[in-house]
Amino acid sequence: MSATEGPLAPGVYLVATPIGNLEDITLRALRVLRDADRIACEDTRQTRKLLDRYGIATPVISSHEHNEAERSRELLDELRGGARIAVVTDAGTPGISDPGMVLAKAAIAENVAVYAIPGASALLAALVASGLDTERFFFAGFLPPRKGERKTALEELAGSLPRATTLVLYEAPHRILDTLEDVSAVWGAECRIAVARELTKVHEEFLRGTVREVREEMEARGTVRGEMVLMIEAQPTADDAGRGAGSVRERLAELEKSEGLTEKDALKRLARERGVAKSELWRELQREKARGR
Repeated sequence: MSATEGPLAPGVYLVATPIGNLEDITLRALRVLRDADRIACEDTRQTRKLLDRYGIATPVISSHEHNEAERSRELLDELRGGARIAVVTDAGTPGISDPGMVLAKAAIAENVAVYAIPGASALLAALVASGLDTERFFFAGFLPPRKGERKTALEELAGSLPRATTLVLYEAPHRILDTLEDVSAVWGAECRIAVARELTKVHEEFLRGTVREVREEMEARGTVRGEMVLMIEAQPTADDAGRGAGSVRERLAELEKSEGLTEKDALKRLARERGVAKSELWRELQREKARGR
């Protein structure tokens, strides 16, 4: 039987749910949730709010990051018998920085049908209203929480980009200022960004501008709340990016002018961008100066 009409076919249904506003649910999603044999959800209490809103009494069972592997084995036994299992997270699309993929992969390996029921996604909602390029983007989910690891992750992302790309990240409010500091260290204070906060909720907000402008705005507030999506107009900083005649001198001049850095500090920044030793860049700078470039 089709997954789009008639009685619900056996299989796994990955159902996108609202990211804030409970009206952001599709008619198809409601039908699947109502007709499924069981709903596996990240937090049964959170999902129950949605189900109660629409009068859905389908039994629920928890399936979150701490028990997903074990729970998936249990649900797979039911699926082998022809069950119809809907999978939801607290908000958004299952499997996108949320549980869901463990069961989906296990089901596919067993030749059990897996259906996607599309709907709300913080990633896409933020991106299309960001004002940044939507033709080419890279979603990296959550960065490591520790400062050193987070900055290294950003540097690795910058070094892997073949061309300018909108980088999309999820971030917690208590880390956003530190993350913006790291973004500035990697791409510069004048890098364009957008921060989407509390998407689809009463206090939804987009902060757009340079890293410096957005960070100053947030710092002035004292307290920053709400789940956030951070989007960065990321430029590639691989070893060969921007190289050419006089490229070291040109990039240093840009950093000194745009951020007021000394030549020494600009050289440190460029070394991080290119993933090379500062001494190597210094020698190249001297060669360029000797050639009068």
